[in-house]
Amino acid sequence: MSIFCAPALLAATGLLLAAPRVHAQAAEPPKAAEPPKAAEPPVINVSEEGFTLSSADKAFVLKLRGQLQGDGRFYFADIDRTGTNTFLVRRVRPILDGTLFGFIDFRLMPDFGVNQPIIQDAFIDFRPGEWVRLRAGRFKTPFGLELLQSDMDNPFIERSLTVDLVPNRDEGLELHGEGEGGRWQYSLAVVNGDPDGASTDTNPDDSFDLVARVFALPFKGREPAFLQGLGLGIAVTRGLQFGTATNTGLAPFRSTGQEIIFSYLNNANTGETVTAHGQHLRLAPQGYFYWGSFGLLAEYVRSSQEVRIADARARLRNHAWQTSVSWVFGGKASFEGARPTTPFDPKTLKGGALEVAARYHALDIDDAAFPRFANPAQSVSAASGFGVATTFAFNRRVRFAMNFHRTNYEGGAPDGADRPPENVLMSRFQLTF
Repeated sequence: MSIFCAPALLAATGLLLAAPRVHAQAAEPPKAAEPPKAAEPPVINVSEEGFTLSSADKAFVLKLRGQLQGDGRFYFADIDRTGTNTFLVRRVRPILDGTLFGFIDFRLMPDFGVNQPIIQDAFIDFRPGEWVRLRAGRFKTPFGLELLQSDMDNPFIERSLTVDLVPNRDEGLELHGEGEGGRWQYSLAVVNGDPDGASTDTNPDDSFDLVARVFALPFKGREPAFLQGLGLGIAVTRGLQFGTATNTGLAPFRSTGQEIIFSYLNNANTGETVTAHGQHLRLAPQGYFYWGSFGLLAEYVRSSQEVRIADARARLRNHAWQTSVSWVFGGKASFEGARPTTPFDPKTLKGGALEVAARYHALDIDDAAFPRFANPAQSVSAASGFGVATTFAFNRRVRFAMNFHRTNYEGGAPDGADRPPENVLMSRFQLTF
């Protein structure tokens, strides 16, 4: 090698040594996919509120509850034997409540009491918020205060004479809701239209009833504390009802002892049958007050209805009212029933609550109903009476009650006499869960 090539060789060697070294690297293995998240198991709960099956996020809920009432009715001084002493199963109600997708509620409640299986409630509630809900199906007409109170919570075994003028359950649509933590409530409904004191399954004519109700607890969560249990409201219904000889659109009225005390003429042989025929209006101011152990409930109902028989027509104006007071020993009174401070303990025989209640109520039939639309020798023109009730609540779900009711009548007997008073003693064992 010549001397002139040495510098070039040294320079090439230096460049080679200074060049970055490239190392061959093995390809990294792909990351293993994360296993899918295990679905959270459903939540099963068994308590006095019933049997509940729900998803972990409570978006889907299924609740099974029930109600069982075993009654006894015993009539005193029943000269004409209008009442029958008997034991009966008053209500047997399996109740299926549920929620779907977190905003759709539903209820299905059949009733197998008194050997007359029927569907009491069957509705769906679309619930985008507490202030607005849309209900569709069969439900209680939002009108009478005492009727809207669950029979599980009523201090009396049977409701007052006001329910003779109150629509019961009906099919339709109801927009309802509440606001400010329950300080105000409203209901607007379109329903087929019930006769007074009854329920319907179908619409016998082409018209519907409009129902509106507002109720407020203005002092709920506010001062003064003793007024927090004050609730006041008013309800109205308006509709056109037209009956036929086979479906009159009218129903009989019953006493506290569940005996028929008034009915419209209905004689298919002669064609002398009274039917609903025209406008039907109802109005019901209502309210209650609960403070500690004390409870007070009052309402007034006025029903104005057009009726017809043959060529005769009339607008009959009937009205009823009631006032009841109650006191709970060992617990608190509320519209949702007596609440024992401590549940009853069978080992120590302590706990539970005793609720004592008294009620006065009255029903007045329009004089224009007699004698063309009702027989004065069979139907009373007025009824009034009082009742006393004692209920021992072992807890919120198990109760035993005893009631005594006396009802006096005007008319309803032959020769213009008054129907004998009704004196009935009633008992009830009740289990709800």
